[in-house]
Amino acid sequence: MKNIVVLSGAGISKESGINTFRDSDGLWENHRVEDVANFDSWQKNQDLVRRFYNQRRKQAMEALPNQGHKELVRLEKYFNVSIITQNIDDLHERAGSKNVIHLHGEIKKVRSVRDPNYIISLQGWELTEDDKDKYKEPLRPHIVWFGEAVPMIEPAINLCQKADILIIVGTSLVVYPAAGLLNYASKDCVKYLVDPNDVKADLRDITFIKENASVGVRKVVEDIFNRNNIIGE
Repeated sequence: MKNIVVLSGAGISKESGINTFRDSDGLWENHRVEDVANFDSWQKNQDLVRRFYNQRRKQAMEALPNQGHKELVRLEKYFNVSIITQNIDDLHERAGSKNVIHLHGEIKKVRSVRDPNYIISLQGWELTEDDKDKYKEPLRPHIVWFGEAVPMIEPAINLCQKADILIIVGTSLVVYPAAGLLNYASKDCVKYLVDPNDVKADLRDITFIKENASVGVRKVVEDIFNRNNIIGE
């Protein structure tokens, strides 16, 4: 069974109504996004950081998977599909995708500052100062902040190295290390890029579909089915 790896970014979640930082003015309540998305900010003002992520969490929980998410699930009947997402929402999982790696963390989870392996799912959307870890210290969002290591990058690299087909959807290929994953795919790997915007990347061996995720991913799925003589449902 062929291996399909999907690298998804903010563009696919945007169609579900989830705002992207890069489409805004970079400010939130007069604070730069960078100022509420790093560990120094957490140490200086936990209430501000909690409030920022509580709003992100509430928005993500109210959003629904769109057709782009659902189209990717169709592939799982015929291929070994793994999704590497830069998104912190769980829309891929709620659409039905079974194998999902979150490079930048998960908005519905929180973790200990002292013990990075102490990770739990948050009940509801609101993280408060009363939510503590086993050391009785405040839990932080389970998010990879600016300046922090990306723990899941090595498993993501391994998947890309074994990919027979790579689908990139909704990402501008400018955020590293995620953008570098493309370089780990073999020269024989069939590559697709779905994005409604112009992308600053070498597209010589990539099929570029300049559409939003819902339309573009469907075109990719149909092309994959046609190339592999599959009559899709």
